[in-house]
Amino acid sequence: MAIPSASIPRQPNKLSFHHNVSLTVSLSVGSPPQNVTMVLDTGSELSWLHCNKTPATPSTFDPHRSTSYSPTPCSSSVCTTRTRDFTLPVSCDTKKLCHATISYADATSVEGNLASDTFLIDGSGLPGTVFGCMDSGSSSNPDEDAKSTGLIGMNRGLLSFVTQMGFQKFSYCISGRDSSGVLLFGETNFPWLRPLNYTPMVQISTPLPYFDRVAYTVMLEGIRVSGKVLALPKSVFVPDHTGAGQTMVDSGTQFTFLLGPAYTALKKEFMQQTKGVLRVLEEPNFVFQGAMDLCYRVGGSMPEAGLPTVTLMFRGAEMSVSAERLMYRVPGMVRGSDSVYCFTFGNSDLLGIEAYVIGHHHQQNVWMEFDLAKLRVGLAEVRCDLASQRLGVLPS
Repeated sequence: MAIPSASIPRQPNKLSFHHNVSLTVSLSVGSPPQNVTMVLDTGSELSWLHCNKTPATPSTFDPHRSTSYSPTPCSSSVCTTRTRDFTLPVSCDTKKLCHATISYADATSVEGNLASDTFLIDGSGLPGTVFGCMDSGSSSNPDEDAKSTGLIGMNRGLLSFVTQMGFQKFSYCISGRDSSGVLLFGETNFPWLRPLNYTPMVQISTPLPYFDRVAYTVMLEGIRVSGKVLALPKSVFVPDHTGAGQTMVDSGTQFTFLLGPAYTALKKEFMQQTKGVLRVLEEPNFVFQGAMDLCYRVGGSMPEAGLPTVTLMFRGAEMSVSAERLMYRVPGMVRGSDSVYCFTFGNSDLLGIEAYVIGHHHQQNVWMEFDLAKLRVGLAEVRCDLASQRLGVLPS
């Protein structure tokens, strides 16, 4: 559903969000409105809410309490034609309602019925927004998932939230300091925001088995550690004939994952440049979150000043990762009196993902703009906590 242009406010609609492992936004759904918390995910399409209260899903949306809730029948065009980019085909349940199963790269899955209801963003009602009313699923991180009511899908698919809203542009800014941020729909012409550097989105006309055509795919052209560009052939960063090897900007993933050859070269160079500064955790069997195998023992505080900057070189733009964003303290893990920190780049091959994924941890303090009209992604470094204050979106 596109909003009639007359009803689109001149000012960009804005939402504040919080992040820990996930970026979460708070909004209201239904009539009367029910407050929900949703994970912001630029890497997936369908927005969904837990509709079945269980010990694992304490925060739910109750469709029975909403007079504007409408389940989607199998015969509707939403079910038959607008679900073509889903990871798994939809089916028809015993009540002749459109049933969807959504699976994610981390082996999490949810299933339930497609439906529509009114979503409220910054005071504006968006009636007839299609989403999944999910009644079951499996999670790879139950504690984290229990904190949210669902997920808001922001990729370029036909049923993504941003496509349904009809906005041509959205932006977000993630603060590294106070775990807050801001999400904006529409134009963002702010005098305090420095000019963005843009990198074009990669388009392919022919469907390929391993290429996600509705992801925000950009062209990674190289990686630099301090002043040294890794000696990697350009072909390492180009998708192959099956579509494997695209580079996706994904707010639904926490860290950044690189395909094997690029990861191995980065790990080797980072270890070389931090020799004498950091003490490697000599435990070959320890791999954090299944894909991050470069970890360190740190006594006291992390020596951030001695760490090199890692720069992801995109066509037309760069993203620099330095200091605290390079390292992540493994919660609750100690070796003697030392904490354990892991390098925040992981190996896609260990996760079984055929892609480069730029996660939200490395997007902190970067203004991220997704321009769907001009098919480009804009970046500029900015203090996101100050940006949130200027926009009147203070941490709640």
